[in-house]
Amino acid sequence: MGRADGSGRIVSPIDADDSGTGILHVDMDAFYAAVEVLDDPSLKGKPIVIGAPEGRSVVSSASYEARRFGVRSAMPMGQALRLCPQAIVVLPHFGRYQAVSAQVMDVFRSFTPLVEPLSIDEAFLDVRGARRLWGSPGTIAQLIRTRIAEEVGITASVGVAATKHVAKMASTMSKPDGLLIVPADRTQEFLDPKPVRAIWGVGPKAAEALESRAIRTIGDVRQTPPQVLERIVGPAGAQRLAELARGIDPRGVETTRVEKSIGHEETFETDIPDVGVLRAELLRLSDRVAVRLRRAGFEAAGVAIKVRFSDFSTITRSATLPEPSAVGQRIAEASRELLAGVDLRLPVRLIGVRAERLQAAGSGGVALWDDDADWKRLEGTLDDALARFGKGAVTRATFLGRDEQRHLPSHPRPES
Repeated sequence: MGRADGSGRIVSPIDADDSGTGILHVDMDAFYAAVEVLDDPSLKGKPIVIGAPEGRSVVSSASYEARRFGVRSAMPMGQALRLCPQAIVVLPHFGRYQAVSAQVMDVFRSFTPLVEPLSIDEAFLDVRGARRLWGSPGTIAQLIRTRIAEEVGITASVGVAATKHVAKMASTMSKPDGLLIVPADRTQEFLDPKPVRAIWGVGPKAAEALESRAIRTIGDVRQTPPQVLERIVGPAGAQRLAELARGIDPRGVETTRVEKSIGHEETFETDIPDVGVLRAELLRLSDRVAVRLRRAGFEAAGVAIKVRFSDFSTITRSATLPEPSAVGQRIAEASRELLAGVDLRLPVRLIGVRAERLQAAGSGGVALWDDDADWKRLEGTLDDALARFGKGAVTRATFLGRDEQRHLPSHPRPES
């Protein structure tokens, strides 16, 4: 199967059988790096690493030339540069990536309205209703790849299958710039020899637990008694795993996706032992989370924090809010309470805040008394100032005079 560096790539011939299919998974190839090459053609064919140049930053993306040296998304920048000293480090331009992503999504929707974006650089498409207009699913997949190359200027890999799970596996194996079609009646043949780690949703720990019991391939999963799987991954996980191993995946393409959580995190330039600095950072991050909640029309019923220590060990803590909220002060208070329960045994390298269990603002009903009314008015005023004058025009007095270079900028989820 294909690997992150493109080795082992598998693609279908032009006249491949696509009978029984209808679900496409389209994934841009090394998207951030591809956009940088699009804007600066001199970077083409070179090992590019997207991220801040500081050694304590993390890699947001890497070109395939850099990946062949072992560079991966979310890897510390210092490690990436040791693996690939000749790498060209390029600062990320997230606004530009979002603009190119919008172009790509427009191409998808020109073929079918049934588009489910998974992230900035990938989506599922249901093209079963587009046959009469555009042709078979395999034909549509090739048309989409051509349009993206010609109109946007980057490459995409596409998996075509009868289910979302198999389509996603196929697109991964066809990277970069490939097309892999799995006809419905050959789904089991396709799945059985693949490693358990190829199953969408099986993480490293689950994979290790399965492999330690000689369950190494999807075919092994299919032949394992249900009670054995239950002992390894629990009843719900066992049922889901058994279904996917048999090519069963009833999930349809969802054109509206509700964001499940909103978060921000920061990696410090130097490890921080001072709890006061950490509390201030939690307030800053909580404000940023709250702004995004209000813009999206959400409130959070829960809050979580993430703390990574200087030895790279990481813990998370979460709590339920008394009432759903999109108020930065309320999120910060909950985050600080969570931090107070953490044993700060080592200096802190990274800290993060995440709003969880999101719901539509106001859906919890109107209370007789709103303890956050004053904070809501204040933060509404800050939102107005932000909209009129831009980021940084207004800030809390807590942050005045603080060293703004104390942390490195956070990034969206690394793309594939």
